[in-house]
Amino acid sequence: MAEKKQSFEESMQRLETIVSELESNEKPLDETISLFEEGLKLVKNCDAKLKKFESQIDALISENGDDTHEN
Repeated sequence: MAEKKQSFEESMQRLETIVSELESNEKPLDETISLFEEGLKLVKNCDAKLKKFESQIDALISENGDDTHEN
C-alpha cells in the first residue's frame, strides 16, 4: 500500500504520538520496533522538509535583500 504524503504538521503530530506510545513502555517488543522504525522515517522526512524550507527562505532573502540589519 502506498504511503500518503503527510504535511510537516501531520508528521510531527504522528511523531509525538509515537513518542508517547514508546514512553509508556506498554507495547509488545515487535510493535515497539515497528513504532520506532516509523518514527525514524518521520524524523528523516521532517528534517528534509525543514532543510527545503530553510533553502527556500534563504533564496527569498537573497532575492529580496537582507533587511535584518536596518534599525
